[in-house]
Amino acid sequence: MEEKTFVVVVYDIKDDRTRTRVCNTLKNYGSRIQLSVFECHLSRKEYEKMKEEVKRLLDLEEDLVRFYRLCKDCFSRGELLGEGSFTEELDIYLI
Repeated sequence: MEEKTFVVVVYDIKDDRTRTRVCNTLKNYGSRIQLSVFECHLSRKEYEKMKEEVKRLLDLEEDLVRFYRLCKDCFSRGELLGEGSFTEELDIYLI
């Protein structure tokens, strides 16, 4: 079984068209949990591919996308307030 990592992706993109394209790309890799936030469980290869696909869509002078990779311990210490749930946890994480 290939090792996976848990990744939180957040973005701030001004252009509606670019933002829609980035969102649609990220939907191929994870779950949208808020308007500009995704949770993903990815192999290293999937992670690198996702970053490259997103990068090609951006105007690096104006847009910002952040990728936070979380270890299993960090993920397990997450907390929620209000209505919602965490994306399903996988057994193996790679940081």
